[in-house]
Amino acid sequence: MIHFERETWNDLDVALRREWLETNGLGGFASSTIVGLNTRRYHGLLAAATRPPVGRLVLLSKVEETLFIDGKRFDLSANRYPGVIHPQGFHYLKQFRLDPFPVFTYEVEGIEIEKSVFMIHGENSAVIHYEVRKNDRPEVPKNLQLEIRPLIAFRDYHGTTHENGVINPAVQERSGVASVTPYHGMPSLHLAHNAIELRKTGDWYRNFEYDAERERGLDFSEDLFNPFMLRFDLRLHRQASIIASTEQRNATQAVEYRRAEITRRRKALVASPIEDGFVQSLAAASDQYLVSRRDQNTVIAGYHWFGDWGRDTMIALPGLTLPTGKYDVARSVLRTFAKHGDRGMLPNRFPDGGEKPEYNTVDAAFWFFEAARAYLAYTGDLEFVRDELYPVFADIVSWHARGTRYGIKVDDSGLLASGETGAQLTWMDARVGDWVVTPRRGKPVEIQALWYNALCIMEDLASRFEDEAARKRYRDMAAIAQWSFNRLFWNEKLGCLYDVVNGGPPDPSIRPNQIFAVSLPHSMLPRDRARSVVEKVEEHLLTPFGLRTLAPSDPLYRGHYTGGPKERDGAYHQGTVWAWLLGPFITAYIKVNGGSEQARRQAEAWLYPLESHLAEAGLGHISEIFEGDAPHRPCGCIAQAWSVAEILRVYSEDVRGLRSNPRPSGRPVQSKNLSVALGIP
Repeated sequence: MIHFERETWNDLDVALRREWLETNGLGGFASSTIVGLNTRRYHGLLAAATRPPVGRLVLLSKVEETLFIDGKRFDLSANRYPGVIHPQGFHYLKQFRLDPFPVFTYEVEGIEIEKSVFMIHGENSAVIHYEVRKNDRPEVPKNLQLEIRPLIAFRDYHGTTHENGVINPAVQERSGVASVTPYHGMPSLHLAHNAIELRKTGDWYRNFEYDAERERGLDFSEDLFNPFMLRFDLRLHRQASIIASTEQRNATQAVEYRRAEITRRRKALVASPIEDGFVQSLAAASDQYLVSRRDQNTVIAGYHWFGDWGRDTMIALPGLTLPTGKYDVARSVLRTFAKHGDRGMLPNRFPDGGEKPEYNTVDAAFWFFEAARAYLAYTGDLEFVRDELYPVFADIVSWHARGTRYGIKVDDSGLLASGETGAQLTWMDARVGDWVVTPRRGKPVEIQALWYNALCIMEDLASRFEDEAARKRYRDMAAIAQWSFNRLFWNEKLGCLYDVVNGGPPDPSIRPNQIFAVSLPHSMLPRDRARSVVEKVEEHLLTPFGLRTLAPSDPLYRGHYTGGPKERDGAYHQGTVWAWLLGPFITAYIKVNGGSEQARRQAEAWLYPLESHLAEAGLGHISEIFEGDAPHRPCGCIAQAWSVAEILRVYSEDVRGLRSNPRPSGRPVQSKNLSVALGIP
């Protein structure tokens, strides 16, 4: 259990860098800091996914809370306004803990009140519950009341809102429910409650300031609207409940919802593959990235601002689902993306506005192969792979052999070339206007590793499905790629791999992309070269929180991730540390060291700082990135799917020795010459 005591918020800056996150399985979320002071435009008690998992709107930004003890006023909330923090309710905050969701314990004149916040799984609903837990006053108060003033935003989660005359201040009242629909075309917000009084207000609260947005060089000021006030009698009932939802709910069910959510989360802990606190924390976190897209599942790449991205989904899928036994979810995600393949490519992104998917990635399709291979290794589900994935995979290989978008095509070397002017197709995709920050046009090293791995997977599948013509074809393609790769990519001078080969002088930048040529199950490198690559990456790129994206000795290295969008994007892949890369690095390290006990102990030591990191930034999660220079400040998204997934995968499988145990698959799947049916020559 992650918890903090009063001494933490004695340094408010430290407290404001610790953020909690609640999700609902739809892409919606609730989030703030441990003292309840919002520092981001993304913070709020209800950010609803109106077109799951996207279309996210911040409906309820926060609630202002005031406790009255025999008429004496105590404000429990906190906000930053220009030049001042007001009120400063954190002075009454005794403790914050995740148990299993955010719980705030306030102590005021001997009275202890506990506030909990959680979301109802599968709904755009957030429950805010207050309970008097203890009363150490010499005299029982004659009057103990809580006033709640909801502050609504009703805007896209990427933006901010400001005072305007268009807002509809009307409040619809029914027994135990107050509803507002402030703007045409927006959903209604229903606040179920057990208050003894509702008073309409219609006030604007102006000039909230969000520190994190200021640091990011973005609009950091917002006005919020208060439509009404709710008053609760805590002396009479001892409990106060609000359910903020896009659905009509009943506040009397708040305790029942709480029990159900605790039970659901306990099941997530039971699903942990190892009885280890670190693994159990990661298993619990992994559940928050798995969300619905219509009748299937997908993966949110990161909170607060990412949707479901093809590349991120396929990289994260094995770690998020397989060690924890969520095989049905894994199959659903694979099925979702198989249906969205187009011209041999997987979507890189499903836009928030519901537009057509974007097909602008060269690697997502090949991470798809690796995710399916891992799924098959755990489940033995050959029937699903044969019927729903193998034809798609064959189509992907065929399209890449003859050429698809963005100049993606196998050239005479048998390797995969890609790229057009201005297009960023690999995971190092930062671009500012016409400035391509990390140009990798040509043959990027990890793309060749993924291409070869996919061909070997297809050779294996064709063999299992008794598709001999296809098996020989994939074997020959893989052999040519392996020979060319070792001839073109080995940098004899540095003892590692070039990052990009593009027809001119190869790019000798020392980057982490070469580690995939060792870590993937099917490697093109002989053992001595593989070991040398791992040693070079360890020497130049390894940090306590992941791998740098560029060696510090490189003149283009950027050790800090600060400033506005241009400055931050300019550092994104130019030295910034990515936690997810620690997964393939450790896999590669243990592989080249023969899986020895000493290697596993060293790997576990490398992972230890990330266990401590769970109590920083996004609590219970692993951040997207860290600064390249020590002390490696966490940056970017506070909770990143592939960060959690890869650390869970590598710790479970490679460090602790968890091995898949697939169910029996029966006889080899029969095929009436699938290669002919799929149009493979």
